[in-house]
Amino acid sequence: MSTIISASEITVRYGDRAILDATTLGIQEGERLGLVGRNGAGKTTFLRILAGLQSPDSGEVARQRDLVASYLPQDFMLDATKSVEENIRDGAKPVLDLIVEFESLPHDSKRHEFLEHRIQALEGWTLDTRIEIAMAHLNCPAGDRRVDTLSGGEKRRVAMCRAMVSLPDFLILDEPTNHLDPESIEWVAEFLEEFHGTFLVVTHDRYFLDRVVKRMIELSDGKFFSHDGNYTEYLLAKAERQSADATVEHKRQMFLKKELAWVRQGPRAQRSKQKDRFERYYDEAAKSGPVIEEDVELCIPPPPQLGNRTVELSNLGMSIGGKKLFSGFSYTFENGQRIGVCGRNGLGKTTLLKAIIGQLPPTEGTVKTGQLTKFNYVDQGRLQLNEERTVMDEVADGTEFVQWGDAKLSVRSYLKRFLFSDDRILTLVKKLSGGERSRLLLARILKSGGNFLILDEPTNDLDLPTLRVLEEALIAFPGMVLVVSHDRYFLNRVCTDILAFEGDGKIHHSVGDYDYYLEKKKKSGGCGGPAECRHSCHEQIREISGTLPRCRYENKQAAQTFVQGTTRTGRHRSANSRCRSRSRAHRRLVCRPGIFPQARGEGESAHR
Repeated sequence: MSTIISASEITVRYGDRAILDATTLGIQEGERLGLVGRNGAGKTTFLRILAGLQSPDSGEVARQRDLVASYLPQDFMLDATKSVEENIRDGAKPVLDLIVEFESLPHDSKRHEFLEHRIQALEGWTLDTRIEIAMAHLNCPAGDRRVDTLSGGEKRRVAMCRAMVSLPDFLILDEPTNHLDPESIEWVAEFLEEFHGTFLVVTHDRYFLDRVVKRMIELSDGKFFSHDGNYTEYLLAKAERQSADATVEHKRQMFLKKELAWVRQGPRAQRSKQKDRFERYYDEAAKSGPVIEEDVELCIPPPPQLGNRTVELSNLGMSIGGKKLFSGFSYTFENGQRIGVCGRNGLGKTTLLKAIIGQLPPTEGTVKTGQLTKFNYVDQGRLQLNEERTVMDEVADGTEFVQWGDAKLSVRSYLKRFLFSDDRILTLVKKLSGGERSRLLLARILKSGGNFLILDEPTNDLDLPTLRVLEEALIAFPGMVLVVSHDRYFLNRVCTDILAFEGDGKIHHSVGDYDYYLEKKKKSGGCGGPAECRHSCHEQIREISGTLPRCRYENKQAAQTFVQGTTRTGRHRSANSRCRSRSRAHRRLVCRPGIFPQARGEGESAHR
């Protein structure tokens, strides 16, 4: 395979901090790459450099001649004066320019044959069909709507469609699954599986990474680390690497301890052997040990006690703008539940949340709230941050302490639990990365406490380590949790119940996690979820990618690949069974809470 793009010894500094530190990475033709790293590690900066939108402070980026690249950024780059379809067609400008040139040339031109071959290679003659299919499966708004009238989620889907329709040689995707419903995520995964070119994707969706990626790139402390395989295999390889680093560091510390005792004796460095010993000691002492990654200690203030009545919904129905979203829904929330809300976009999930907290009056039915119930609502838009204030000022709001149950916690200590170092605490908001802004927003909102926690798409823009800690914090939360998410892994890990918006105004309650809901739905004769639904778009996928889709996953296995962790029926072996067959480093990883969903045997399924 040939190298289509390479970054050699590139360095990017923001002040005294090097987020890319003389690091090198080469990308081969046809590779399927996933890029992971903590928020603020420099992932988006590196993607912008590859896309040609930013230049490194030093180093070189070499691209293959005539390389066609398409970039989906986190911040939308859409023309607000144009319609949805015009913006999408702009994404295919390279092939459209070729078509215009082809049609303007006389038929006997020497360049005529070259252009025709190039347009066919880019499938330019089927561009209109591809745009229509992509807009339908990504649930894009109508093509004639102006972009300046769209919501953030709608703009995201338009930008996603724009990036994909051109079938570039190199596709760069920064958080492509944000704001997409499960069906749209499934279609994007199917598209990437059949994509003929090279792609590099940054995402927090672990099922998505396990399914589409063949090589993982980790950006840590300004350096790239490459691991063959998908996300699960990367976690195992990283655990081995960290274990080996810890062994080497332990030996180094033992050597320094022994040599330090000798140095303190004050020997004279007159002989060559003693000089060499001094030099070895100072060389080892000058080396830095391996970087220890800190985990954010996400703290949700202890909630006040809930009463016997939490929230009761009776024949609840909601209509917006004359459109009925759902009706006849009755449900009683109980203390200790962690309920996941899922379903396609536009079915009324956020509307249900706003009806529960009283922001929207019910169209029909009633909502009864207990006297001791205190809501803490984190909406999709969250709060607006003041760009000119520091991180400290945004959380403190003029106070020095955060109420922590019956006690108080200093604002600085509180922010450190969200992995803000001393220098970042005093940083202006406008200089934060997207992930750091998300952590700041969570810190600002969660400090207000509450015993009924409602989160609308909390996983967007969080890095994977922070996401795992958020899961653990919600699992340990002693109150009531209601969370809207399209992240399948998150729903499986956190939720005790599922409220599924299934269309036609129906909301279905299922005890258990998201996979168990899909399993029951399939057994009852319904669709088995995205993995089952994707067979219905067989012809459309063939049209847009030119090949037949491969059914790589079946039934409950869906998009997750555990390394020797599933039986033929798709059920997970117990953690103890897996641990017996692994090294000490593997056991620490596999058994650590938050890495894999809990195993579920037949007895537990029956209990649910």
